[in-house]
Amino acid sequence: MPTIVHGFDWPDRVVVGTVGLPGARTFYLQARDGRRVVSVALEKEQSAVLAHKIDEILDEVRRVEGNPASVPETTPDELVDHAPLDQPVEAEFRVGALSLGWDPSTAQVVVEAYPLADPGDDDLDVDLDADDAVEPVEMMTLRLPVGTARAFAARTLEVVGAGRPLCPLCGAPMDPEGHVCAVPGDSW
Repeated sequence: MPTIVHGFDWPDRVVVGTVGLPGARTFYLQARDGRRVVSVALEKEQSAVLAHKIDEILDEVRRVEGNPASVPETTPDELVDHAPLDQPVEAEFRVGALSLGWDPSTAQVVVEAYPLADPGDDDLDVDLDADDAVEPVEMMTLRLPVGTARAFAARTLEVVGAGRPLCPLCGAPMDPEGHVCAVPGDSW
């Protein structure tokens, strides 16, 4: 199958943002390079894990003798981005898997986003007849310099944390209309 790669080697902007109200938000990973903007939908949990793992990679690289990649300990103020997502937001695909790595040759964090697998797809039953149209597979590749990666992680954690408050007893999100607490072992 042909692969469409939405690649951003030195993006102008990379953010996670949301559309909708807390409790009904859709999360998007969005990259911009010049006038080209690509958005992919992802889950809140994927966003949080991505941010934490980026911070872990940066902390690990920072601990290397002499910090050769000049990884900042904290988010550089000049890289903080609190602007909303670029409009219109149209997802190229919904993220099913994320891959994260470090490229020491360019001192960049590399993020790859792959689409959610269609449960109806079965590669074993593909008939590669010349007349059949094969749907291309899409993916997004982001290469983030260390300061941008640190700022991306910080913003992402702010966006994730801006949802509904969590119940201090059961940890479930509380709705403005009320909350039924499901603390294990409680018989209220």
